[in-house]
Amino acid sequence: MHTLPEWTDLRFFLELARAGTLSGASRRLEVEHTTVARRIDRLESQLGTTLFDRSREGYELTEMGHALLPHAEAMEGASLAALEQLGGTELGAQGVVRLGVPDVFGIRVVAPLLVKLLDTHPDLAIEMLSLARFANLANREADLGVMLDPPATGRYVVTRLASFRFYLYGSPEYLDRHPPIRTQADLERHDFVDYVQDRLASRELSYLNELGFTPRRRFCSLGMGAQVEAAALGMGLMMAPPYAIPDDGRLVPVLPGFYAERSFWLAAPADLYRLRRVKVVWDLLRDLADNNPSLWWVKGDIGRAA
Repeated sequence: MHTLPEWTDLRFFLELARAGTLSGASRRLEVEHTTVARRIDRLESQLGTTLFDRSREGYELTEMGHALLPHAEAMEGASLAALEQLGGTELGAQGVVRLGVPDVFGIRVVAPLLVKLLDTHPDLAIEMLSLARFANLANREADLGVMLDPPATGRYVVTRLASFRFYLYGSPEYLDRHPPIRTQADLERHDFVDYVQDRLASRELSYLNELGFTPRRRFCSLGMGAQVEAAALGMGLMMAPPYAIPDDGRLVPVLPGFYAERSFWLAAPADLYRLRRVKVVWDLLRDLADNNPSLWWVKGDIGRAA
């Protein structure tokens, strides 16, 4: 290698690694796809190695590309931190934070909290990805995310956000029209609302398997928001955490004492976690989880929460 690569070329390398295609990287960088290809060719020439395998499907990192990736990410993090500090943002968060959260959790719980946060930090902006799946942090789809499966590899900061329980709920109209539910065995005669089983965002969402029988799924969707509405309309019973259930009486608890327990995890790439704007959102979610047990457990269970 005769010359050190330019940081801008490494930025192109990072975005292509994350997007997997020239068109995807060009959109992220707001340049022509030919510019991306030219920068990657130049970087490979300077380093004297092939960083990507090219195919019709796109660009995939080679072994040397994987070796370069953490170093480029560290440089990106240092660059972002320097810009933030030079801009004086250590005193107040500034810039855009992209937050990935499950759909109902984002809409019903997180969004209302952002009003005060944005008032406190007038130069901060939030892009909230309320998805029926979990944000992909590896390709930087989000700066931080709430998920059921924490990253197992890579440079991330991860914490258990909260343990919570899925309880059984049904609409009063549905319960009036169907056989009474006194024991878990009675549930076998009932209809259920659930996720589309071959499109589960996580195996942790297969909690109806804990019923002890194969449930009769009458309505399935990709997100919990649609499930709540379907159950409220009487299409079947559903399982959900307390935060997902509206307080309008359209859904009521069924068979108290039966539940499936899961955990939410909060994660961010290590280099982004250091940024003031990411840290204030992280701290907001951490405070939310620690001080609002009724989001995760019904009243009788809160005192026994682990």
